[in-house]
Amino acid sequence: MSSTTFTPGALPAGLIALPGVYRPQADTRFLAEALAHEHLGPGRDVLEIGTGTGALALHAADRGARVTAVDVSWPALLTARLNALRRRLPLRLLHGDFAARTAGHRFDLVIANPPYVPAPGNGLPTRGPERAWDAGPDGRAVIDRICARAPALLRSGGCLLMVHSGMCGPEETVDRLSGAGLTAEVTARTAVPWGPVLRARRAWLERRALAAPHEEWEELVIIRAVSA
Repeated sequence: MSSTTFTPGALPAGLIALPGVYRPQADTRFLAEALAHEHLGPGRDVLEIGTGTGALALHAADRGARVTAVDVSWPALLTARLNALRRRLPLRLLHGDFAARTAGHRFDLVIANPPYVPAPGNGLPTRGPERAWDAGPDGRAVIDRICARAPALLRSGGCLLMVHSGMCGPEETVDRLSGAGLTAEVTARTAVPWGPVLRARRAWLERRALAAPHEEWEELVIIRAVSA
């Protein structure tokens, strides 16, 4: 039994976050608002890709869903485990690449707040907090993999909810998911002030035409895709 009842659309308060683990921010809260409108409860299987502190996974578990959460970061998984124990909520936690660890399994709902910040260099970081946000020169290194894998992850009628920046092509994400046979659309948009990572990369982002001069706000989008 849960020791805390979450308000729909809200995130659990007082989460532990070990060093290097991505703390819930505006994009997490935005995705939680979208999650609040999805049908969850006993008998529903949920997957969270890149769980971090486990905030969204715990929100789904508190509503009665069976939740699997995967992350490439051991500190993130330990953080999610500690937060689940504190709230007496069951989570199935998996370490490693989401595609490899979920092969052969399908879910009613897949939640993803993937790395999406455009970053210099072609490779992805293999350690450090940057793993939670750096996603290659166009910000799509992980997004494209989720788009390709989504049909195999979803049961018939299952739904993918993904949040990412307007910098990395929401229209391309919708096109890729639609091309894979899902019914996909942008269901919500919001804007948040630039954080320190974007501010530190301003000159590079402007050179790549990913940001306009003096831009100070980042668009975030929720993409919802449903399997036939």
